[in-house]
Amino acid sequence: MFDLTLPIQPTAYARGVPPHFPTGDADPSHPFALTLSRRAPTDLLSGRTAPLVLARFATLAEAMLGAIDHAEGIAPDASPQLLAILDRDARLVLAGAASDYAVAWCHPVTSAAEARGVVTEASQLRAQAGRANDWGEPDLARRLRHRADLLDARLVDPLWRAFAARALQVAA
Repeated sequence: MFDLTLPIQPTAYARGVPPHFPTGDADPSHPFALTLSRRAPTDLLSGRTAPLVLARFATLAEAMLGAIDHAEGIAPDASPQLLAILDRDARLVLAGAASDYAVAWCHPVTSAAEARGVVTEASQLRAQAGRANDWGEPDLARRLRHRADLLDARLVDPLWRAFAARALQVAA
């Protein structure tokens, strides 16, 4: 995982206010959707765990820039948000953690064997988070769940793995 190093462009909106995406952002014909993961307990209990679509883009590069624009609107003291770019068929193309002015993209797994290892490790972290919560350590449990979510973000659809890895190389 790495921070995408692009120059910070001045913004026309106040800090903490979500950016305004172009007017065509709701066009369902655009193949890439920038989404925000809903992991709040209220969302999990209410059945609203489907990701929130922030905007739609015509290209992966535009979606990546849209994620960076979204990150610029996150308050400096806010916890990182897990953003994902999905294709038209809701397959994971790329994901990362967005925080103040940056998106730390997660490198996609390269093989099915690596994917199995990532799933195993994420499952172990979630089990540790459950134990930490039982021990009265909610902050540790939250950090462990976040690490597990970041591992899950590497589980890019096999169709997109090589393309996403190349896009990250170009962006670097």
